[in-house]
Amino acid sequence: MGIKSLLDGYSRFKKNEYQHQRELYLQLEKEGQKPRVLFIACCDSRCDPSIITDARPGELFMVRNVANLVPKYSPDGKQHGTSAAIEFAVRHLEVEHIIVMGHAQCGGVKLLLETVETESQDDFLTSWMETATEARDHILSIGNRDEKVDTQLALEYEIVRLSLRNLMTFDWIRERVVDNTLQLHGWYFGVAKGELHRMDPVTSEFKLIEYE
Repeated sequence: MGIKSLLDGYSRFKKNEYQHQRELYLQLEKEGQKPRVLFIACCDSRCDPSIITDARPGELFMVRNVANLVPKYSPDGKQHGTSAAIEFAVRHLEVEHIIVMGHAQCGGVKLLLETVETESQDDFLTSWMETATEARDHILSIGNRDEKVDTQLALEYEIVRLSLRNLMTFDWIRERVVDNTLQLHGWYFGVAKGELHRMDPVTSEFKLIEYE
């Protein structure tokens, strides 16, 4: 897809979708956004949360980064794009739900597994993925004991769990979870079959969501 294809797509959007939802767009600009959901997903081009959930404009506040990672709370005065977006969604927009969604064949996860044996030449990726070394080491230790473990898949799941745990290191998230004004959710998207899995809050296992 080139630039012309994107501009042609914009033309279709303006003639079709925008005209059908013109009043909604006018309302969103006039009154501002009031999303109930913060959606943290990978920036991978194959898994767009708005498409997967068929969400309308203004319904999802999205944070997308490599491997859908949430770092631990670390207010050190440095630049933290993901944490800043989370703070805006929680403390200013007062979202009621946070969804962390992983996906199949994540490139960031592959990179994290590869750097166990090879030295990366990337300027930023390696240090970013170090956020998930705890998850990687845990999964590799399991894989060493059980050869049947699909390491890539297991780590994709585990990174969702890690990000959810890291969210709880933010005081203003933990307080809202305890007060039941904010709920955390773990999802996983299987690209090839378009299947969505949801993490059980008790067992932390991922189960397929089945709809007719």
